[in-house]
Amino acid sequence: MDSEQVLGLFKKVTSGTIIEITILIGAAVALIWFFEKMLPWLAERLHSRRRLLVLAMIPTIRILVFIVAIIWIVPLLIEPTIQNMIAILGAAGVAIGFALKDYVSSLLAGIVAAYEMPYRPGDWIEVNGTYGEVRHIGTRVVTIVTPDDTVVFIPHLKLWRELIHNANNHDANLMCVTNFYLDPDHNPEQVCRVLEDVALSSPYINLTNPLLVLLDEKPWGTHYRIKAYPMDPRQQFQFISDLTARGKQCLRELRIKFARVSTDYTVVQNQK
Repeated sequence: MDSEQVLGLFKKVTSGTIIEITILIGAAVALIWFFEKMLPWLAERLHSRRRLLVLAMIPTIRILVFIVAIIWIVPLLIEPTIQNMIAILGAAGVAIGFALKDYVSSLLAGIVAAYEMPYRPGDWIEVNGTYGEVRHIGTRVVTIVTPDDTVVFIPHLKLWRELIHNANNHDANLMCVTNFYLDPDHNPEQVCRVLEDVALSSPYINLTNPLLVLLDEKPWGTHYRIKAYPMDPRQQFQFISDLTARGKQCLRELRIKFARVSTDYTVVQNQK
């Protein structure tokens, strides 16, 4: 394609065209900013599933605004013929494919994420060992905040090659597991009953979901697990801490010994 053909693709740009494009870009940016501020504000005044639904609208609205803005701006610059559109899209695709392969892959993965929704704002996910709450889903990265209040930016590109662990999967219910490791010389029925009472008396527990106390015999002792749900996924760490503290206190009052892994067992495990 020579220079004359390239110039023939574009319309004559006037001052009116520039003003109109500027207004469109400004309107799109202002609209996105408005929804990114208004929807989280509204979500904080809602609870449970309604809060998650409102937060999930943010990335979808952003993508729609981008698409509408592009569809509106392109005909102002390019003569909307089939030949022109094929030429422009073909040239742009080749340039982007070579120069920004990883970036484009993340953008495409972001579109896939908006459609398949493996994670949404309000979900608690783990990617490559990093666990936290999804706070923002951009066109290229997803932003999560860890329990230590660390903000982590994860490219959507991870969708292609990493496992995505979603603890609550856009639901208000998130199972918490509290572990206890006890010496094997005890009455398991009594321990199960005590741990169940500890969970039921927690101020964080959601009684509409099932509560389970499970045990598993190990060479070094007995492993107990309380599986229960807090009222809100954001309370998971307070919930586990509450069960751990009160559970240990109740078990000590029963004079039940906690498991101690011997040095010989630790060495054997490390050698395997």
